[in-house]
Amino acid sequence: METLLYDQNVDLLHTTVKTMKALVYHGPGQKSWEDKPVPTIKVPTDAIVKIFKTTICGTDLHIMKGDVPEVTDGRIIGHEGVGVVEEVGTGVTNFKKGDHVLISCITSCGKCEYCKKGMYSHCTDGGWILGHLIDGTQAEYARIPHADNSLYPIPAGADEEALVMLSDILPTGFECGVLNGQVKPGDIVAIVGSGPIGLAALLTAQFYSPAEIIMIDMDENRLEVAKTFGATKTINSGVENVLERIKALTNGIGVDTAIEAVGVPATFELCQEIIAPGGHIANIGVHGKSVTLHLEKLWSQNVTITTRLVDTVTTPMLLKTVQSKKIQPNRLITHHFKLSDVVKAYETFGNAAKEKALKVILTNE
Repeated sequence: METLLYDQNVDLLHTTVKTMKALVYHGPGQKSWEDKPVPTIKVPTDAIVKIFKTTICGTDLHIMKGDVPEVTDGRIIGHEGVGVVEEVGTGVTNFKKGDHVLISCITSCGKCEYCKKGMYSHCTDGGWILGHLIDGTQAEYARIPHADNSLYPIPAGADEEALVMLSDILPTGFECGVLNGQVKPGDIVAIVGSGPIGLAALLTAQFYSPAEIIMIDMDENRLEVAKTFGATKTINSGVENVLERIKALTNGIGVDTAIEAVGVPATFELCQEIIAPGGHIANIGVHGKSVTLHLEKLWSQNVTITTRLVDTVTTPMLLKTVQSKKIQPNRLITHHFKLSDVVKAYETFGNAAKEKALKVILTNE
């Protein structure tokens, strides 16, 4: 009788578990749109957010290729989005049910040694965990740890699609590329990679009035887009000798800042070739393979090489610039899909050159 009662209780528990649809990773090249339990509050500082709009990041493509081995079978992918708060834990004080929020790709407790330094990406109880170490945002609902420090209120009337770009790519391009690259007025800047992250760096580099911003890519369509975003010169690395062209444009000196926005060995090596003495190489790309560091050439050149995972410390400032229309990140959006069509969206985003895709918006309808 007790066994039967236990079995009935188990059945009852199963019938009360709410489910949702989510994109689930099942190893390199394997993903599916499937049922998963709706997330619940685990600790008092959590919030549950109903996703309204999300997107696909180049990092998600790296995950799908197997470049991020920490992502395990069964993980819900995604680390960007906007939505509405469905539930908050008792420790959340800045948000309540019904609030419209921007989800940061970086989770920060706000209290640890790294957070106090503004290095949210290295938070001892957070960092980049969404869609990486915990379930992410390409789903109907997401659990957001440390909600008070990892969500931002969305002003009434804001363009929520544009704000999805503030979850990751805009602060990434700005912090890892422009700030680390120490872009200054009058500088000559080269951005290697004219994808969404490279274009985000292009948009935000213009805060500092560089003399030239040279975009380098093999995709002619993306280079044409870059011109409309403010690039002063473009180089198609598929048909031109980039090093010779850079020398011609800089009187043989090289560029002041080279921003790597692809994440493959060839593009990082190119940055080493085109940098001027005293220049800055700022790496943004997610690298899944080792690269060669040419210290035999760079050791005497006063060159600074920086790496960084976005901290999102600039998100409040960028939010203001978007609200004032100083920059318009919605221009990065080229395709729209229903969230339920996320597998098709991956096909489009993964064939960006053919599909002329930059950023896709997935809407949870």
